[in-house]
Amino acid sequence: MGSTGSIGCNALQVAAHLRRRFKVVGLAAGSNWQKLAEQAVEVKPQVVVLSDPPDAASRASLDARLRSKRIRVEFGTSAMELLASRADVDMVVAAVVGAAGLKPVLQAARHGKLIALANKEALVVAGGLVMPLAKKHGATILPIDSEHSAVFQSMRSGQASEIRRIILTASGGPFRDWPAEKLAHATVKEALNHPNWNMGPKITIDSATLMNKALELIEAHWLFGLPADKIDVVIHPQSIIHSMVEFMDGSIIAQLGTPDMRTAIQYAMTHPHRYDGCSNRLDWSKIKTMDFMPAGDRYPALKLGYDVIRRGGTSGAVLNAANEVANAKFREGKMAFSKIVSTVADVLAMHFESGFIAKPDLQQLLAADQWARQQAALAIG
Repeated sequence: MGSTGSIGCNALQVAAHLRRRFKVVGLAAGSNWQKLAEQAVEVKPQVVVLSDPPDAASRASLDARLRSKRIRVEFGTSAMELLASRADVDMVVAAVVGAAGLKPVLQAARHGKLIALANKEALVVAGGLVMPLAKKHGATILPIDSEHSAVFQSMRSGQASEIRRIILTASGGPFRDWPAEKLAHATVKEALNHPNWNMGPKITIDSATLMNKALELIEAHWLFGLPADKIDVVIHPQSIIHSMVEFMDGSIIAQLGTPDMRTAIQYAMTHPHRYDGCSNRLDWSKIKTMDFMPAGDRYPALKLGYDVIRRGGTSGAVLNAANEVANAKFREGKMAFSKIVSTVADVLAMHFESGFIAKPDLQQLLAADQWARQQAALAIG
């Protein structure tokens, strides 16, 4: 799910590297039908899905290209949900960006699949639905995000009851050394120039605002069942330590590696086993120093993440939706970088004043998502 994005492309590299252990049954993407067609020709799945149907000419071109390969082409979000529930699917790599990936994740959980989860928004928006559903139907959720994978791996050194806190690391993004007054004039090109990671545009902007880390705080809360006061964030510019777990006796276990998403992807896909990987290896001869600094008040997005953990309910859906709109508007050149987080904060504050639901169902979460998108758009103008 999300095969044409950064995570999806890396996951296919891992599957190709371990081709004796994996067979790709299906591919799903949003709108990039050309890339999807290229991938399908290479890996030969049984079915491909585009959630956003292209125009008639593009649809015909895609269908014609894959018909000779005996690959079925389907369209729409319902087709993506059906793909996630196929009987011959054992594992779903959930890498659709944004709230669009929620329903396929719910469907995969409902059918007891092993879910390799990169779509953090599924838990940010609906962790209160996804996690109980997975438990009820015997689905397993393993994280693909490098930070959560690092926590998951480090947790194997002790019992859950022995954990004092987890520490998520953040690079600080391209603007970590910029003075605050300069941020108002940051360009899209500058924001997309991440110093360490090669990611898609939406998540790269989220890394620049540290909204990505706010979303990861919420995801960690749901994945590991920890309250807000047991989840910390530290700025680590080199992105060598991907995250840490501190135990009650003072021991801190960390997972280290190069900033290469294939390591975390492969661990989720092969857990609990480890095999020879295709990711870049850490060269200790080139590591001169590892720096750490507190996140402090420089990144107001983090406070929003903690607020959502403490309030729960529909707040995650509102945070995520407002951020998706603000992030996109900045990339389109329609708002200043410095306004992204403040816009999200304003929409979330309005929601807390009226409209907040403590125990929402799926329809109420989706309604909160739509309300937040409308309010963010109005605020931006």
